[in-house]
Amino acid sequence: MKQMLIIIGSFVLSLPVFSQKRYFTKTGQINFAAGTAAEDIDGINKAATSVFDATTGQIEFAVLVKGFEFKRALMQEHFNENYMESDKFPKSIFKGKIVNIDKVNFQKDGSYPVTVKGVLDMHGVKKEVETTGALKVTGEAVQSDASFTVLLADYKIAIPSLVKDKISPSVTIKVNCHYNVLK
Repeated sequence: MKQMLIIIGSFVLSLPVFSQKRYFTKTGQINFAAGTAAEDIDGINKAATSVFDATTGQIEFAVLVKGFEFKRALMQEHFNENYMESDKFPKSIFKGKIVNIDKVNFQKDGSYPVTVKGVLDMHGVKKEVETTGALKVTGEAVQSDASFTVLLADYKIAIPSLVKDKISPSVTIKVNCHYNVLK
């Protein structure tokens, strides 16, 4: 009887470990818009890697800067060489937390509003960011959507005066990921 109580007690104490779920994607989509009325400047990267822990809310993203694609090859070249200096700063990384993860019911399909806070490391500069978004639970899969704006000057990305009417000093970044349970 004593052994049975020990086995049952051990099982119950280990339940939080078994119920921890991590979600992962390596096909996250990150779009950005940096254009003005004079010119559309939009980039898309469909190979962002991200993982988040459904218990703690910890979340991380990594994207290769050279993975952004543009409508015109010349824009892509200028983006990598002149602005993002992707040979020198090959990745952009976000590490943070979904601060209200406890409001998301991963056992029930639905869309849940979330707040994300963390540090965006881009172009060699680390800066705190905060945004709202949504997690959509569908069975074992989760989709995330969020949008936020950054100032290029905050990340030491200079805009030459020759093109300052074509490039916005602020950039809107949209994140969309389809996660699956990490097994």
